[in-house]
Amino acid sequence: MFKKILSALIFLFVYGSNSWAQEISTSFTVIPLGIKGGDDESNLSSYMIAPKGSEKYICLDAGTIKAGIQKAIDHKSLKGVSEEIQRTQIKGYLISHAHLDHVAGLIINSPADTAKNIYGLPSVLNILRDKYFTWDAWANFANEGEKPQLKKYTYSPLLESITYPLEGTEMKVRAFELSHGNPYKSTAFLISHNESYALYLGDTGADEIEKSDKLAKLWRVIAPIVNSGQLKAIFMEVSFPNEQPDKQLFGHLTPKLFYSELSKLESLTDEKAFKKISFIVTHTKPPQKTAEKVKKQLISRNSNSIKLIFPQQGKRLTIN
Repeated sequence: MFKKILSALIFLFVYGSNSWAQEISTSFTVIPLGIKGGDDESNLSSYMIAPKGSEKYICLDAGTIKAGIQKAIDHKSLKGVSEEIQRTQIKGYLISHAHLDHVAGLIINSPADTAKNIYGLPSVLNILRDKYFTWDAWANFANEGEKPQLKKYTYSPLLESITYPLEGTEMKVRAFELSHGNPYKSTAFLISHNESYALYLGDTGADEIEKSDKLAKLWRVIAPIVNSGQLKAIFMEVSFPNEQPDKQLFGHLTPKLFYSELSKLESLTDEKAFKKISFIVTHTKPPQKTAEKVKKQLISRNSNSIKLIFPQQGKRLTIN
């Protein structure tokens, strides 16, 4: 009898503990510091992401930092003082491309920041090194480029097809090149933690408009992760409403093109697994009436009832 009780207790401890650990491992916390594309300097593309329960975040792009952190404090999504949160909780920056609405917060807040890595494709890091962190434009807080180099930031190049640890966190990343107004490059980042994944796409055009196969290649790689149930969320931009002419998209998506691209991914995946993914809509352009039209068009075309999330600045998201 004692042996049976002991065996039952061991079973509960081992398998119960594993179930609890699995529940923790399959969730991410996202803090949107900025959700828009365009000209609102207080609310530009930037998302803090960490495994649920952790305060060791990576920033996905960095258009807005300080103002977004303050919004998050106001919404009780973060606790503390904005400067200290940037210094201690943001462990590094993943920069999809070097347009100002994706890097302005990083640059302007650099004097108050602490030492950490800036991750990106070599071509993206080269722009930061040669155009922004120079003594003519600002100051060189990085470890390369014009001298004197203040060496607060370390450029960490990401090569495609290689998975890299994100220093100071429990997460890893794999980068994929995107086309953002061909031949200008952007990046998708596949974030992983304990066999769970979130995919963040920087600005991107549709393959048919860009005359590219970048998204097609990305969909083929992530399809098995979707089918396994491990991909929890996809951050994907929809900058303009459907009325925007193709020649004025400048490497961006509309609701129509958004669904066109997702249909290609869906064709490679299991229907039930695909519908479990949360699709976080990013980078909608001003004015407000444009954003409202984009949202309405996305909802009206959602015939497959996928999970659309329209993030709000400073409001915490939990991705399960």
